[in-house]
Amino acid sequence: MQRSTLDLWVGLFVVGGIGALLVLAMKVGNMSGIGVSESYPLVAQFDNIGGLKPRAPVKSAGVVVGRVAAIQFDNEKFIARVTLNIDKHYTFPKDSSASILTSGLLGEQYIGLEGGGDTVNLNPGDRIRQTQSAVVLEKLIGQFLYSKAAEGGDKK
Repeated sequence: MQRSTLDLWVGLFVVGGIGALLVLAMKVGNMSGIGVSESYPLVAQFDNIGGLKPRAPVKSAGVVVGRVAAIQFDNEKFIARVTLNIDKHYTFPKDSSASILTSGLLGEQYIGLEGGGDTVNLNPGDRIRQTQSAVVLEKLIGQFLYSKAAEGGDKK
């Protein structure tokens, strides 16, 4: 009798561990909260999206207001077209801006929305006109080294 009770507790512990791993995998994969509420699409175009991925958060003032729905490449303009699903509870003015930001120094990338001052709000399917592409660390380091090398060559 004691053996079956022990087997039951071990089995419950294993099931609980698998459940915890599943929840952790969902959190790491940005899959939590699928289909929680209704949303409307907005489109933003960027020259460089860096490491932005679908399902990345869209934040305004630090609050998650939506998710990245899709990322496509425009073959005619050679830019990235990002579709955002914004929660219906949040509205943004037409002159809002979107930037690709990074959590911490090397953290995940997300889209930051900054509201403008217009009295007319964006409608579903509208395009956010003011965008700022991702900062590519390698480009910044290259520019810094190039400028330092140019300064060193001028001091002869």
